[in-house]
Amino acid sequence: MSANRPLRLSTFSIAAHDARNGDLGVAVQSKFLAVGSLVPWAKAGVGAIATQAALNAAYGAEGLRLLANGWSAPEALNHMVSMDSDADQRQVLIVDAAGRAAAFTGAKCYEWAGHIVGEGYACAGNILVSRDTVEAMARTFETTEGPLAHRLVAALAAGQKAGGDRRGQQSAAVLVVRTAGGYAARTDHYVDLRVDDHPQPIAELQRLLALHHLYSQSAPEDLMELTEAICRELQTILRNAGQHHIQITGRFDDATRQALLDLYNMENLEDRWHERMIDKVALEYLRRKFL
Repeated sequence: MSANRPLRLSTFSIAAHDARNGDLGVAVQSKFLAVGSLVPWAKAGVGAIATQAALNAAYGAEGLRLLANGWSAPEALNHMVSMDSDADQRQVLIVDAAGRAAAFTGAKCYEWAGHIVGEGYACAGNILVSRDTVEAMARTFETTEGPLAHRLVAALAAGQKAGGDRRGQQSAAVLVVRTAGGYAARTDHYVDLRVDDHPQPIAELQRLLALHHLYSQSAPEDLMELTEAICRELQTILRNAGQHHIQITGRFDDATRQALLDLYNMENLEDRWHERMIDKVALEYLRRKFL
């Protein structure tokens, strides 16, 4: 598994499994262009891998193959390291679909370099300011509630605040896989967001993740009744959006329904459309934009 010209990625990352729903994912930041195209690997129902330092992409593809064939994360990692003549330059994180996690940091990775393995996750970094970065990532991941993608990105932000990559920032990414979790249930890439070149890539990644949440399907707790007051507010929004034929009556009549559906489609909110109900996330977005 030796690479001819290994890329050296000064990077910190986290790979994790969500025991509640089986999601698997990786988040990463690096002083390197488009790190999301190199470090994270994941397959729904199989596992998630981050390969960095003197990067060897074979750890991603081969690791997922081994996990798919029933190997545990520690078994797969130990096997790949044993077959790699340049393992002392690698840094790799693996978590499998059962939540078993493993990590490896080669002795020749540039300081500070190291990792932490916890329940259902592993985080690591190299060329860091100090160990504080990975400790902050681990602590934040363990104590943050919510969807896996949000926990992963929160861990990145905490790592950066604790010092991060001692060369600085450039790119960041988050990848979360879920069976049929992608757009229109046609892919397994539930979240796949990348910031390829930015002075504050983690902050930009957080902004993109908030947009991803906005454009995602409603959760049951997001739905509210269409009261007369809300109907009046929606009709005001529609008029401000250019639908001047809409009358402010407080009734969710056919004209209001069609105009609101058209506005949802224009704003890419179709996954939050519900008959005779209103999604509060979509409503808050429309308030900010049109009121």
